[in-house]
Amino acid sequence: MGEEVSYKTEPESELHSVPQEHNSSAQEKELEKPEPPNDKVTPPSPVAAQDHASKKDTEESVDKDAMLAKVLTEKRLALIKAWEESEKTKAENRAYKKHSAVGLWEDSKKASVEAQLKKIEESMEKKKAEYVEKMKNKIAEIHRLAEEKKAIVEAQKREEFIDLEETASKFRSRGDVPRKFFACFGG
Repeated sequence: MGEEVSYKTEPESELHSVPQEHNSSAQEKELEKPEPPNDKVTPPSPVAAQDHASKKDTEESVDKDAMLAKVLTEKRLALIKAWEESEKTKAENRAYKKHSAVGLWEDSKKASVEAQLKKIEESMEKKKAEYVEKMKNKIAEIHRLAEEKKAIVEAQKREEFIDLEETASKFRSRGDVPRKFFACFGG
């Protein structure tokens, strides 16, 4: 009725204790209220009415206090639940940001390693091409040298044939038989 109710959370002991001033002001207000007119009911004696009113006020006060305590408890639990949900949401958001950061870091590191690998592969391909070129040059050089050696051998063979033909023609012109030919037969 003109009471201000505080919704601040208070310790349980304070919620259940009711100040005397609160009870007395409630009793005074109840006493000041006029009772509804009832023709059939005889008004009780002032002492009985006062006892009944004080019991009623005390019961109402206790009921109001219990209801107020229940409301405050529910409000406190609702605030705690809201805080808990808020903190869970914040934790989820932080975890999501950290996961995203880890994902970005991973992608960055992978790209860096892949770039290094690509550089190494390109370097290896370049070196391989250089080595292949060197090997082909060596093969060509070996082939050239072999051709030269074959040409020298052929030239020597022709010279020997020319020498043999000249010697054979000398033997034919003289009519002599070469001695080395019969060396294995002679003794």
